[in-house]
Amino acid sequence: MIVAIDGPAASGKSSTASWVAERLGYRHVDSGALYRCVTLLALRELGDPAGWAGADVARLGARVVLAPARVGFEPAIDGAPAGDAVRGPEVTGQVSAVAQMPAVRAWVNQRVREAAAEHDVVADGRDIGTVVFPDAPLKVFLVADPWERARRRLVQRLHRRPSDDEIAEETERLVERDARDATQTAQALDAVLIDTTALTQPEQVDRIVALARARERLDAAPSVALDGP
Repeated sequence: MIVAIDGPAASGKSSTASWVAERLGYRHVDSGALYRCVTLLALRELGDPAGWAGADVARLGARVVLAPARVGFEPAIDGAPAGDAVRGPEVTGQVSAVAQMPAVRAWVNQRVREAAAEHDVVADGRDIGTVVFPDAPLKVFLVADPWERARRRLVQRLHRRPSDDEIAEETERLVERDARDATQTAQALDAVLIDTTALTQPEQVDRIVALARARERLDAAPSVALDGP
């Protein structure tokens, strides 16, 4: 069973997917964490981002593995947990460009498919339902108003209530990021659209879990053979 969750930046994909996986007893695969890991390594090893080549960044992926964890898979760099460094502002500023590199995208997609080969998974990203798992039994596309996405991101980052000015600046950055990611972030035709602007995270999780349980029941139902005339 594969639950594919896609959506734009800061739509709550990763945290929601992790919670859904825990509720369902599946493993969570965060494709964005892989992009962030190789971006962090590129910042350390390859110098000025303006000169990065996709093949060079993708080769750094040999130092990144997805290690089984309690709920899913945790990315590790050179054998150590990636930690909070992959969520830092320098990585955030470059990860969108890295995610556009075909060689890096191919590497990430292969790692995600390998993780799902022997486990029921909830995988999140921007093209999970369209490219990585086009035949996934359940696809969900999360969206939210840019202002709300900016507010949530700042609350998570600052651990306090952000000001309207701070939210406005972050909203501008997210809108710019949306434009850069537009070719990669697309809703699959058979995906369920969930607008989370007015939803709490538990409500988001409940909806996706309900959809997954319904899909499980449908797949488990015996097929009925119709007798011919």
